[in-house]
Amino acid sequence: MSGAEDRQSILDAIRSALHPKGDDTARKQAVRERLTSHPSNLVPRRGKASGDARLKLFIETLEGQSAKVSRAKSANDIPDIVAAYLRESNLPAEFRTGSDELFDRIPWDKTPALTRHQGRGQGSDAVTMSRARSAAAETGTLFLTSGEENPTTLNFLPDTHIMIISKQDILGSYEDAWNALRDIYGARTLPRAVNLVSGPSRTADIEQIIVMGAHGPRRLHVIIVG
Repeated sequence: MSGAEDRQSILDAIRSALHPKGDDTARKQAVRERLTSHPSNLVPRRGKASGDARLKLFIETLEGQSAKVSRAKSANDIPDIVAAYLRESNLPAEFRTGSDELFDRIPWDKTPALTRHQGRGQGSDAVTMSRARSAAAETGTLFLTSGEENPTTLNFLPDTHIMIISKQDILGSYEDAWNALRDIYGARTLPRAVNLVSGPSRTADIEQIIVMGAHGPRRLHVIIVG
């Protein structure tokens, strides 16, 4: 039996179990509405926080997951924050980014010690930087979209990952964060990959001992702008 026949056999079994009656028009319409309206399920109370409470929840949750969080009043403050962090962490004063227009608006030349490289992440990169397009405060999770602007390799290859997110892009729930991405890219044209990051990579698979950097960066530094 071919793959197509296997698939059809499974679908026929499902239809039989559902006992459809008559025309499928109503059921097809229900599916179309579900795909276009994106209704939310039950959102926890922490996902409904707003204003200062939302920002406080986001920061506390991230820090509780071993991430460092810094605040920048504007893009002008970012070079000094990055330079200080790299110096304090005994890291080289260089990093790699994608081609996101946000990075072009940052006045890197005000801190000459910093060197910015561009392109996909390399195995030799010690530090990379990405832009998070949205975030969910309920779990301190940042949403990173793939593409030339922010290559996915930047998220996983280095030991140290710096993320920049605008304060206005920090939302309450996962549903809010996904809806924000749909507003940016279109409901049916999301990037090929959306990575959700809530802290440095870690695992406790072996004897329940926490090991940092198991599947990605050992250190995560989030800079909130605004």
